[in-house]
Amino acid sequence: MGKPTRVTNDIRALRFANGEMTQAELADRIGVTRQTVLAIEQGKYSPSLELAFQIARVFGVPLDAVFHYPEESES
Repeated sequence: MGKPTRVTNDIRALRFANGEMTQAELADRIGVTRQTVLAIEQGKYSPSLELAFQIARVFGVPLDAVFHYPEESES
């Protein structure tokens, strides 16, 4: 899948806050495989911008409530 990303996310917490949605359920709603959702959750894969917006829309939150990129001072 490539190198791990510095982008972090709260997908797992959002899934559990939304009726304990499974990875498979989220994958079905955004049109990807469960393995893709798993890789995104674990920070092994960064979704496309379009997919990131779809994920945020599923949870009804802004993009930056799902994905986080560290400030330069944190490096």
